Amino acid sequence: MKALQNILFGVKLREVVGATQQEIVSLQIDSRKITPGAAFVAIKGAQSDGHDFIQVAIEKGARVIVCEQKPAELNPAITYIMVEHAQEAVAIMAHQFYDEPSTKLKLVGVTGTNGKTTVATLLFKLFNALGYTCGLISTIENHIGKKIVPSTHTTPDPIQLNALLHQMVEAGCTHVFMEVSSHAIHQHRITGLHFVGGAFTNITHDHLDYHQTFEAYLEVKKTFFDQLPSSSFALSNLDDKNGAKMLFNTKAKKVTYALHAPANYKGKILENVLSGLVMLINDIEVHCRLIGTFNAYNLLTVYGIAIELGEKPQEVLVILSALIGAEGRFDYIVSQEHIIGIVDYAHTPDALENVLTTIAKLRKGNETVITVVGCGGDRDKTKRPIMAQVACDLSNKVFFTSDNPRSEDPNEIIKDMEQGLSSAAKRKYINIVDRKEAIKAAISFAKAGDIILVAGKGHEKYQEIKGVKHDFDDKQILENLFKELAK
Repeated sequence: MKALQNILFGVKLREVVGATQQEIVSLQIDSRKITPGAAFVAIKGAQSDGHDFIQVAIEKGARVIVCEQKPAELNPAITYIMVEHAQEAVAIMAHQFYDEPSTKLKLVGVTGTNGKTTVATLLFKLFNALGYTCGLISTIENHIGKKIVPSTHTTPDPIQLNALLHQMVEAGCTHVFMEVSSHAIHQHRITGLHFVGGAFTNITHDHLDYHQTFEAYLEVKKTFFDQLPSSSFALSNLDDKNGAKMLFNTKAKKVTYALHAPANYKGKILENVLSGLVMLINDIEVHCRLIGTFNAYNLLTVYGIAIELGEKPQEVLVILSALIGAEGRFDYIVSQEHIIGIVDYAHTPDALENVLTTIAKLRKGNETVITVVGCGGDRDKTKRPIMAQVACDLSNKVFFTSDNPRSEDPNEIIKDMEQGLSSAAKRKYINIVDRKEAIKAAISFAKAGDIILVAGKGHEKYQEIKGVKHDFDDKQILENLFKELAK
């Protein structure tokens, strides 16, 4: 239980009706989770408005209602807190309710379009190997030390997030590495948290269904760095044309990394083969198990963060050389027939181009590159034809298929992908809506030495169709089909 007046500290209040000198047992934004003695925060969401559930919350035992609009009828037994912004208010209240957990550990946020999961996961593995007890908050899964907690969003809602951080403090975690999505920044899920550092990977065409314009998307990402305190560090990729912009106006210590531009943390690729990368990091040669230019950037980001957190360069590089990346990020297997299958989460034009460019560099001769790719439903439609063109430009053969169609007709999504394709591209692709059949067709088309990329879903173990999540694992299906081929 927490005193209401204490958890309201820092919240922008417009009006208070009722007593604040009372204890609350929990903080909720979902009326279905209300138990007697709870405080309910009414959030206006994209699908529903929490204000419509205030009466339901009261009937289930809520003592306190936090809202932006005062109800027409007030219950004298209830305390009403009117605020300027409910999403911001609940984040601040949650941080207070859970005893400000982010101030009791070293919290590092990683933001950008691509690379967040790999960077956060590598940091978690690195600092565990250095002997620390760590937490991880990522798209794939959350970790509290050795305990794994399933992940439902890139960044949880502020109540779940602060509860998770509190559990990490209780478990003795000293460091927490966290993906910070643009949605989380814009929706105030991370408001009130104390970050000892933040890192920017890159920014490309994504989430325009939500942010509407690239400029708005860019500005939201920048907000994360604008809010970092002077005691923190801000690490940015100077090879990204917007990398320097992220550091404008930040009070944090400004540090940079790059493969091409002058930077605090400088990298150079010496060798890039299927067995891994050989690169220079600040003039020290390192052999790494990760593959591709995009992973060279990820490794530089991890190295920079580790050094800013006070670790010794040589110890960091020794451990980095042995680490593997996150599940579903350039995950590859080789069939008995020596066909190479690669599963990758690439679901933006830039990410797909990065993976296919890496594959091109790994080719030793005339191997055929076959790509299986789709686009998610109910998401940014403008990237669909761009994704399709990238796939066709950088592959010898392409199978357009369904990804997570969600509420949309997968055939219509593929039609969107076909729009504006060049005449050369049109000669390269085949439409097979069933994703498993598309993967099977790609394998049947391949011969020894050829490379199949199955892009878009990566670590996901499901395919979402009409609101239902069906079991679907790209890597498992690829492995099973390879075994069938070997029989």
